[in-house]
Amino acid sequence: MDRYAQKRIIRKLDLELFVASLQPQPNPQVHLEQYTTPEDIVANLLYIAAYTRDDILGRSVLDLGCGTGRLGLGAAFLGAAEVVGVDIDPVAIKVAQRNTQKTALSDCVHWVNGDIAAVQGRFDTVVQNPPFGVQRRCADQAFLIKALEVAHRVYSIHNHPQVDASLLRLLKASGGVIQVLPSPFLVGFITKCGGGVTAVYSMLMTIPKMFTFHQKLKHTFVIDLYIIEKQTM
Repeated sequence: MDRYAQKRIIRKLDLELFVASLQPQPNPQVHLEQYTTPEDIVANLLYIAAYTRDDILGRSVLDLGCGTGRLGLGAAFLGAAEVVGVDIDPVAIKVAQRNTQKTALSDCVHWVNGDIAAVQGRFDTVVQNPPFGVQRRCADQAFLIKALEVAHRVYSIHNHPQVDASLLRLLKASGGVIQVLPSPFLVGFITKCGGGVTAVYSMLMTIPKMFTFHQKLKHTFVIDLYIIEKQTM
């Protein structure tokens, strides 16, 4: 497939199957909050970015905290012109490299092992699933700061600010995404960073039991996808 001339809309199911074929993190580290982003969350984020906002096809895409490359490779699969992924964990980067080798996307995907603070340059779009701050308070803020330094449009996943039983029920019943109001705290922080929130979509994320402190075999909770634009002066 010629990614640069690709006009056909790729089915969301095909995108999910592609993401599901990628190897996850083999040895997740709790202090880095390394939870594999489920394929349905990846597909929802990228589908909105690609087909609602036109921010993937032919664009330069940066995946901050890329892990094993699910978001970045998904963007390349949908037709991104260039994808760069950055992660501090060398094991995750090696897995991302192996995942890339299994695809026909090696010519446009590049992985960097390093801290996101070192990222320079300009990108059209940032996609990211940063740490929620469970282990390190406000860990997601550094990702938002860097994303708005280097890109015009940002797609960022964050924990829903409170337990919302009614929203949880609605999402379980709909099986999809629901547009919601943003967190006032995140709006304020993003504004200080020179960005503006254009939309927020809630989704359900399910993670399996991964660490010894987990009490359940799986945990389902609400996450929010923030679509953010750099504000020009």
